[in-house]
Formats: sequence, structure tokens, C-alpha cells
Amino acid sequence: MLKLQQCDVYYGQIHALHGLSFEVAAGKIAAIIGSNGAGKTTTLRAISGLIPASSKSIMFEGEPIDRIKPEKIVKMGIAHVPQGRRIFPGLTVRENLNIATSSWKKRGMSIDKELDRVYTLFPKLQEREKQLGWSLSGGEQQMLAVGRALMSRPKLLLLDEPSLGLAPKVVEEMFETIQTINKEGTTVLLVEQNAFAALSIADYGYVLDLGEIVLRDTGASLMKNEMVQAAYLGE
Repeated sequence: MLKLQQCDVYYGQIHALHGLSFEVAAGKIAAIIGSNGAGKTTTLRAISGLIPASSKSIMFEGEPIDRIKPEKIVKMGIAHVPQGRRIFPGLTVRENLNIATSSWKKRGMSIDKELDRVYTLFPKLQEREKQLGWSLSGGEQQMLAVGRALMSRPKLLLLDEPSLGLAPKVVEEMFETIQTINKEGTTVLLVEQNAFAALSIADYGYVLDLGEIVLRDTGASLMKNEMVQAAYLGE
């Protein structure tokens, strides 16, 4: 579904991604782990068109998306849940969800099916649908950020640090929900510092260091890898 081939990204004179190459197969969960500054967030921002990448280095369903505007990429079927949630201030939970349907909704079209899916995954959002999104707890805001992305009908869901700042119990529930989203047919690319949580649910994973992939394997195999255990799993 997604393929990066010799992808380079620069921030001014800083070479952030160095010939990055990896693939995400349809229907799978892929994880990218790495330390702060490794280039994980930059990778997702390049895929979703928020920062420029080298020409024809990112392909989605066989089409190059390197020079396509972010809103067009959303319409193609890629939704990005950013680090920090980015809930729209001043909008209610329901309004935050509604706004994400603009990529496909036309006048008179119902969004009930999409709302039902989100509310089934995150019942607390339905309970709080009239509450301002910024007033939710951190865990509830993360639910809203994921739910908002799902309202755009994505084929590929990009998740940037979904466990950041959450209590252990909420992290567990969030990763169970990510698995459910995947089983329902949405491909997932997950970026995480919580390597254990990410690799536990990933079909396969990549270790990113200083803008380069240094290791790739199945999620289960990476969890057993001595280098990964020492660097990311605290073993």
C-alpha cells in the first residue's frame, strides 16, 4: 500500500531522513521505533505531505504522492493522527469529528455510519459529544484524535506517539483499539517510543536511528533482538 524508496528530507541544511526505504503492506500493522530525534515524526509528516520529500520517493497504492497537497492525500485515503493530538479549540467533540468528513462528504450525505463506528470504539466520546474537545482528559483527547482521523474514511492510518502522556491502563486500551481498527480493515503505520507496546501488536517493524532504518523484522522477532532489548526495551 505504501512504499518509501530512497526518501530524503531536509530542514534547511539539516539532512533529517537519509535515503529512507520501507514498505507497509495492506491490512497490516507496521511500527517504527526509535529514540527522540531519530526521524519518526518527520517520516509521517513527509508521507502526509506536511513537509517536502525527494521527488517520487513516496508511493501510495502505486501513485507518487511527494508533491501532492495534504488535503488531496487525505482524500486518497491517508489520515494522520499527529503527536500532541491537535484538538481544535472552541469546537465540541462532535464538531471535531464532523470537520474530518469534509474530505468526502457532500451536501445531504449522512455521516451516521462513521459516527457509529467511532462511538462504538470510544463510547466516552458519545457521552461527551457536546463537551468542548480541549476540556477532555489526555486519554479522551487521544481517543478524539484517533476518532477524528477515522471519520475521514482512511485506508491507511498514521499514528504518531499515541501513548504519549497516557496512564498505563489507557495505553493498554488504546493499543487494543488500534488492533480492532486494523481488524476492521484499516492499515496502520505506528510511530512509537513505547517500543514494547508497538512491537507487541505490529506484524513487522523498523528501527529508525538518525534518519536511517538500521533494523527491520517482524514485531515478534524485534522484541527478541538483543540490540532492541538493550536500547528500547530496558532489558
